[in-house]
Amino acid sequence: MTEPTGIDVARVTEWIVANVGAVAPLSFAAFDNGASNLTYAVTDSTGAKMVLRRPPVSHVLASAHDMAREYRVISALGSTEVPVPATLGVCTDSAVNDGDFYVMDFVEGAVVFNRADGESVEFEVRPQMTSSLVGALAALHAVDPDAVGLSDLGRRDGYCERQLRRWKRQIDEGSDRDLGLVGELYERLVGSVPAQQGVGIVHGDYRMDNCIMCAGGQVAAVLDWELCTLGDVLSDLAGLVMWWGSHPAEITRMWDVPTAVEGFGTAGDVLELYGGLSGRDLSELDWYLAFQHWRLACIIEGVRVRHTAGAMGETDYDEAEARLFVDYLLGRCGELLG
Repeated sequence: MTEPTGIDVARVTEWIVANVGAVAPLSFAAFDNGASNLTYAVTDSTGAKMVLRRPPVSHVLASAHDMAREYRVISALGSTEVPVPATLGVCTDSAVNDGDFYVMDFVEGAVVFNRADGESVEFEVRPQMTSSLVGALAALHAVDPDAVGLSDLGRRDGYCERQLRRWKRQIDEGSDRDLGLVGELYERLVGSVPAQQGVGIVHGDYRMDNCIMCAGGQVAAVLDWELCTLGDVLSDLAGLVMWWGSHPAEITRMWDVPTAVEGFGTAGDVLELYGGLSGRDLSELDWYLAFQHWRLACIIEGVRVRHTAGAMGETDYDEAEARLFVDYLLGRCGELLG
């Protein structure tokens, strides 16, 4: 039997049995939808399930894919109103596996990933999903980092400037092609950053398909915390709104979103819900939307490079579509900046 990519089955099994209490033998099945860190469903001999997360198998960027940090964030949020899986253990011992990993509870529910998934949701449940999704985001942004032990998760000021530098550096150091427009838009974004409204915990990639949803429409768990830090929470809101609704036909496969389906409401509905819950000034959201389109272009380019290098395992991936998507995102950023 072929071992799953990135898992030393014998050693990881031994560690999980000793530290989590599972009963050997264990089976590992990779989830298909991950584009960065690798995620596996783990089932023990009693049928008990859990989830394991680890970094890509190669081409890992400096300071990225920190499993211990991601584990710490989820553990800290377990005492708040933010729905997260219970954490079970983290391993940073290179003698166990070739990459750090952590284990958390398997949360029952569904990931509403694409348009087909959105259409499968009962019509009357769709508004509830939107409401719960926005409510969970507002709950995260209301958490006091000091109160949950995350005061040192990141710098409190200059979040957008730091993000711009970080993702620009990823392109400069990691891309295998010339993307001059990234630099041009970077200069325009840096020159017009809005004043940050306080400090909060920023998820960094908040959208419906990074959550597990209950059948009744509630968020059962928010996932994928690898980009979480402290900073300007309106970047999260813009990231969520960016994925809302329909987009050009040529990028349909890359932007196959459930929220384009009737019943989930509009981007305006999302903003109204969030504004009412948070009380924040949303008048400069277009800048944040431009920033998120630019940032996503940098992220997608990084994923494309890792796929090209064979770092993401055996997954279906269309590099030409990824290049087209990056170009679209950069163009949209320019439009939003005016």
